[in-house]
Amino acid sequence: MDKKFIISSSPHIADHESVTKIMYSVTASLIPAGIAAVYFFGLRALWVMLISIASAIIGEALAQKIMKRPVTISDGSALLTGLLLAFNVSADVPLWMPAVGSLFAIIVGKQVFGGLGYNPMNPALLGRAFLLASWPTHMTVFSGAVPRGGTVSGIDIITGATPLNVLKQSKEILTHASEYSITQVTQAHDAVGKLYDSFGHLFTGQVGGCLGETSVIALLLGAAFLMYKRYIGWKIPFSYIGTVALLSWVFGGTEGLFSGNIIFHIFSGGLILGAFFMATDMVTSPVTFKGRIYFGIGCGIITVVIRQIGGYPEGVSYSILLMNLLTPVLDRWTKPKVFGGDKKS
Repeated sequence: MDKKFIISSSPHIADHESVTKIMYSVTASLIPAGIAAVYFFGLRALWVMLISIASAIIGEALAQKIMKRPVTISDGSALLTGLLLAFNVSADVPLWMPAVGSLFAIIVGKQVFGGLGYNPMNPALLGRAFLLASWPTHMTVFSGAVPRGGTVSGIDIITGATPLNVLKQSKEILTHASEYSITQVTQAHDAVGKLYDSFGHLFTGQVGGCLGETSVIALLLGAAFLMYKRYIGWKIPFSYIGTVALLSWVFGGTEGLFSGNIIFHIFSGGLILGAFFMATDMVTSPVTFKGRIYFGIGCGIITVVIRQIGGYPEGVSYSILLMNLLTPVLDRWTKPKVFGGDKKS
């Protein structure tokens, strides 16, 4: 009778999944996108990924040692953070930048708050935001172009401008056509036409951008695996992408309202990567059904606002970070009624 029974509160749900298994599974789902990045951007892309991953793992081990916590680098969370940080930078960045970004993501974005499960924002995106605020020039120069080369139909742009950047420049010219020459307006029309004809490049990844956001097909393969394993659901990514599609159709065109090209806006930039792999982060996203829907819609609205009227052509990272901060509020507002309780409960 000396033995004591440890009793926990219900529900008692048995599951063979573990944090470690989920983290390594998500990492595995990103392998196709990593292979595509190396194929299109060369071995330098591999170096960026390896340095970012190594820095994240080392940073987590050192931080936990200094804070006298158990070292948990074997759970795969630091590896995943490092890989996602690498996917959010260009192959052209100096090799010290992914190291700095990963250290910031792990130490400031994760360990300062208590480690895995306590971070209020996605660490990889926080690291990217830090790099973008600190070294914007390095973070906005990309390899590749649409089509590959330094110009699109005569428009003078930096080598490797992203499709969204080219569209933003072209839309500015077409919206204020009276302020530009006939040649510039014609070139802008041609550029938009070429962008809308480049769906094949966008789908495969032959475009300028960050390592992990260019090959849509590679990302969708990984996303399909995660949904099959039920590590992520449809609510956040579908409501996110659907909101971006609707608002981009209404406001994202170059010929007035309801002229936006939906497919282009979905495939361009980091929307697919963000919607399936970062907005669905278990720690920083809502747990309720309605909360996840509202979370995705909020991400979509902020993304389109930044894309259309912001100074930066992409808004996925900031939209997810801002909605991460609203996650506790969404969970509180959308808390379901207790089964058997009255409406006031």
